[in-house]
Amino acid sequence: RRVEIRAAVVAAFFDALAAQDRTALAQDSVDLARKATDAVAKRVMAGKVSPVEETKARVAEAGVRVELAQAQSEQRSARARLASLLGASPPQFTQVSGSVDDLPVVPSLDDIQQRLSASSALRRAQLEVERRRSLADVERSKQTPDVTVSLGVKRPNELARNQLMLGVSVPLPLFDRNQGNLLEALKREDKARDELQALNLRLSTEVLQARERLTLVRGEIDVLQREVLPGAKSAYDAATVGFGYGKFNFLEVLDAQRTYFAAQSQYLKALAEAHRAAADMDRVIGASEPTTTPPANKE
Repeated sequence: RRVEIRAAVVAAFFDALAAQDRTALAQDSVDLARKATDAVAKRVMAGKVSPVEETKARVAEAGVRVELAQAQSEQRSARARLASLLGASPPQFTQVSGSVDDLPVVPSLDDIQQRLSASSALRRAQLEVERRRSLADVERSKQTPDVTVSLGVKRPNELARNQLMLGVSVPLPLFDRNQGNLLEALKREDKARDELQALNLRLSTEVLQARERLTLVRGEIDVLQREVLPGAKSAYDAATVGFGYGKFNFLEVLDAQRTYFAAQSQYLKALAEAHRAAADMDRVIGASEPTTTPPANKE
């Protein structure tokens, strides 16, 4: 239970942290949209662009505000889930502190196998097999009759002296050899073994799937860090500067802005998914030493 609760808390914490960062990102997007709307309004007043551009800018700003409201709602929900796991409902905090881009390390297959064999779930199933084996041994022992030895003293009147009496009794199991109970105990032992094997296969599948998810997401994060985010940021900066000099229209700036913030949002979702995959592995095989790796572009 401790392993399961810890994994759930870790996943909920990083969900709350990622939601908090997405809210901050959406707030920045709203601020930039407001500035862009003001800039377009000034250019409309100066007669440099059509009033239609200002209408488009205000519509875009309203859309960004809707995205901010959605991000704030997701943040409140994530914070409530975390608080519930911590036993504090309603939440007694408004912020969580941490670095969502410190990624968990992908464990090796050998490490997974070692940790899986020592996991609490498998240990519990192995103990059940041992318990069933012991019960079967008890039922098997009942097939051998218990020998009763009695010792006493007898004083016959005719002899006028005490006699030592020793008695041995052995039941003959002619009709009851406890075969029914033994068969049932053996079947229960076989069932426990089958359940242990099935559990081992199921947990192995779950942890390998979680490892594959973590590997895949780390690859996605690497591409976002090295290619997508820098390119989107460069295009957005160039469009913003060019719009100020009249080289680009507002739609081009808006498209660059949406691309950049969409890439950042995808990056944050991928980070949260990486921590969820690591938490799923820990839920199955137990928590390892807390090892994380910073992103490639982080000092």
